Amino acid sequence: MSDTSTSTSTSTSTSTSTSTTIRLIEPADAAPIAAHRVRDAEAFRRWEPAQPPDYFTARGQAERIEGLLAGHRAGTVWPGVVLFDGEVIGQVTVGGILPQPHLRRASLGYWIATVAQNRGHAGDAVGLALRVMREELGLHRVEASTNLENLPSQRVLRRNGFTPYGVAHAAILLDGAWRDGLLWERVLGD
Repeated sequence: MSDTSTSTSTSTSTSTSTSTTIRLIEPADAAPIAAHRVRDAEAFRRWEPAQPPDYFTARGQAERIEGLLAGHRAGTVWPGVVLFDGEVIGQVTVGGILPQPHLRRASLGYWIATVAQNRGHAGDAVGLALRVMREELGLHRVEASTNLENLPSQRVLRRNGFTPYGVAHAAILLDGAWRDGLLWERVLGD
């Protein structure tokens, strides 16, 4: 991100195939995100690092959102929510933004609530985030990482033009053990 004017978009990006949309996260999203995270804690345990108890509360999510929005104002992150028919069903985050002319890259992370999985929302959200990265943030390259066993997430990335380029050994502590991560990349173009 080269300036905050290009990173402050709050317009909703819409996919043509469904009513899946993404938009910049807002403080009011704390309660629905916390509700999803509480319900899905066990389902996500093998894919995500352990979190403190406060993470699963609306207050904890509000503090997290405040930090994400501070990062957005600083130009280092574009934190979004995924919506279906106007309801928050997940998040998509463009993080680690490097806006320098010779770097213009970022990393991508996302999750979809279990009640909305297997309906194409993750793929649509990633596609919409790629458009934000290219058109609003002016990025050239995006990277992502998945657990080696997370085949659904790998399918989402592959369908959105990502290719694997390496393995990060013992890269993340998940469910009490160090796990390898599969590294993905996509060049967005000039």
